[in-house]
Amino acid sequence: MNPIFADLPTTVFEVMSALARETGAVNLGQGFPDDPGPADVRAKAAEAVVEGWNQYPPMMGLPELRRAIARHYAHWQGLDLDPDAEVMVTSGATEALAGALMALIEPGDEVVLFEPMYDAYLPLVRRAGGVPRFVTLTPPHFRLTEEALAAAFSPRTKVVLLNNPLNPSATVFPDEDLALLAGFCERFDAVAVCDEVWEHVVFDGRRHRPLMAFPGMRERTVKIGSAGKIFSLTGWKVGFVMAAPRLMRGLSKAHQFLTFTTPPNLQAAVAYGLAKDDAYYEGMRADFARARDRFADGLTELGFRVLPSAGTYFLNLDIAPLGESDDVAFCERLVREHGVAAIPVSAFYAHRPVRNIVRFCFAKRDDTLDRALERLRGLAPGRAA
Repeated sequence: MNPIFADLPTTVFEVMSALARETGAVNLGQGFPDDPGPADVRAKAAEAVVEGWNQYPPMMGLPELRRAIARHYAHWQGLDLDPDAEVMVTSGATEALAGALMALIEPGDEVVLFEPMYDAYLPLVRRAGGVPRFVTLTPPHFRLTEEALAAAFSPRTKVVLLNNPLNPSATVFPDEDLALLAGFCERFDAVAVCDEVWEHVVFDGRRHRPLMAFPGMRERTVKIGSAGKIFSLTGWKVGFVMAAPRLMRGLSKAHQFLTFTTPPNLQAAVAYGLAKDDAYYEGMRADFARARDRFADGLTELGFRVLPSAGTYFLNLDIAPLGESDDVAFCERLVREHGVAAIPVSAFYAHRPVRNIVRFCFAKRDDTLDRALERLRGLAPGRAA
């Protein structure tokens, strides 16, 4: 067995979910919404599987979906994408990430990773032969700095892997941070692989700005999106890849020998969904923001220290004021003794973990959030003044 995968421990996500099932806890650890997703998009998928084509679709994706993706990003992010040469459909964003890393990295190439990070990044980089170089981001704001970037980049830097908005910190990087990173990518001739699956789940009037749109980045960025996050249909696993033709030629070959294609009925439904008017997207954001505020206000009222959440489905709690310094042990006690499952943020770090932050998923029904708050009352340090 290849040790990169064989030696990986059981993830904390599996551990916490199993404990939640075992104890009957309110599960705010898993990152998916209670909502089943928009009924019209699901109906379109059902119609397409009964009435439509069910054999292999084109490797790059249905033409109608690639055109819909190009129109969608032109409207929302001002990107001018050629649907025939610069857009590809994958079986989820994780496949897109794996394919991009396999296509871009040669053994010994250095890859800049930002901690905290999605747990798939590091094993995928290592399996592709990449050498990780870490930039450690710290609470409460998780900002990029010139000093940290300068320490991570080198003449051997080939790829930068950025998640924006950032899971688990719920950070939306400001323009000055992204411009700083773009400058380093240009200076070191690095390709940016941008995991932007949370691009529509941003709050308080924010609009996502892709790194691809920054000066000098159009030809050196691989942009990755996800229908699962856009439509709260995480089980569909329909991802998008956007890149200049020079990069897409290699990306498409990796995709060809991974999954080759993606279910055509889901592609047809996503094409329909991406054409929905602005009201859907604004309403989706408003609904998630309301859930965020309900849970954050409840935690604050109980006296907890809540970190800012600018995007994603997540809210983070600083447990240091509770006298806690081990987020893993805290989460295990939380699920066993208080009946609420959360995720220790140290699980998203590889070498210099922050151990005083825990992550909750607020993309749940009101009654689920209220039950969690009631159970957390027994742990609360006291009501805020």
